[in-house]
Amino acid sequence: MAASELIQDTDDVRPHVEVNITTLNPPSPPQRVANAKPTCLGPSPTSPSDEHDGRKQQTGSKMSSLLMQNQLINSLSRGLKKHCDYMKITMPEERANCLPNEWWKTGAAFLYAVFGLVFTTVVITFVHERVPDISVSPPLPDKFFDYVDRVPWAFTVTEVNGLILCGLWLVQWLFLKHKYLAIVARRCFFLIGTLYMYRCITMYITTLPVPGKHMVCAPKLYDDSMGKIWRILRLISGGGLSLTGSHMMCGDFLYSGHTVMLTLSYLFIKEYSPRWMWWYHWVCWLLSASGVICILIAHEHYSIDVLIGYIATTRIFWWYHTMANTNFLSRVWWNPVFNFLERNVQTTVPLVFSWPLRLPTSCRQRYRIVDGGRDE
Repeated sequence: MAASELIQDTDDVRPHVEVNITTLNPPSPPQRVANAKPTCLGPSPTSPSDEHDGRKQQTGSKMSSLLMQNQLINSLSRGLKKHCDYMKITMPEERANCLPNEWWKTGAAFLYAVFGLVFTTVVITFVHERVPDISVSPPLPDKFFDYVDRVPWAFTVTEVNGLILCGLWLVQWLFLKHKYLAIVARRCFFLIGTLYMYRCITMYITTLPVPGKHMVCAPKLYDDSMGKIWRILRLISGGGLSLTGSHMMCGDFLYSGHTVMLTLSYLFIKEYSPRWMWWYHWVCWLLSASGVICILIAHEHYSIDVLIGYIATTRIFWWYHTMANTNFLSRVWWNPVFNFLERNVQTTVPLVFSWPLRLPTSCRQRYRIVDGGRDE
């Protein structure tokens, strides 16, 4: 092996150089000598003695050049060993270890969300008894209502759009990689529970009159406890939707629960989907925005209800995810709950999707065997 092939540049110092030198005795004289000019063999005839002396000279020069190369390489190796500095490189912890499932925390967040939704129906039932009669307290003036007349079917569009967005988010969540399902789910459940708990407070402390004379409210039950329980169960079974005919009570105006679900589902869809799916984001945004506008067109909520619902949903969503990535907002009252849910999540959730239903182990092993046979 030639030294010119081993040493390409004097400035290029590389540790752990290993050199293997093999001496070959070719049957015929070589046409080239390492690190020397090629030897040209002329066509002129030579005597046997001259040819023998020439071979000896070439062999001696070859051995001397190989010896010099060997000495040069050995000196270079010794110099590299003396002056080579070793640097310890600490490999970062694998990202999968920073994203533990912890399904039990997800279960706790799910119970919190269920409690918030059930407690909301209880508060609606009690607030309904306090709603002033329309003959005593007419609807409050609203600037949007002054310019836009009521469209009866608009609220149906709102609820259909909300169901579509919730369905899209559910499918998208199922296709997330199984490692990240629990983390994203508990974030969603916690935000739902918190937003509806806030809604319970605003509904209870301030009871607004109905926003329009078109609204038909169920009769008040006052001290009929069993009747109130049946209303709570009916509202829960119908999902609180007017499409199912389960929502006949009034008073749950400040702030809008439909705005919360439309906005929150869109925010989760956009946050946990790749940026190249811009068309998907735009479709979901149109569904969310048109659903919120149709709430006002149907005169089912005051403008302030929709505005506060949007502000509360977006700010709490952004605050939570900011805390999950930077933890600057430690003064929020639910910071201890946040630390409980996110303590072991040390990085952002990657946007990796997989099939929600995995093949059985036996099928996967057979597939690997077949795939390995094809490669061979």
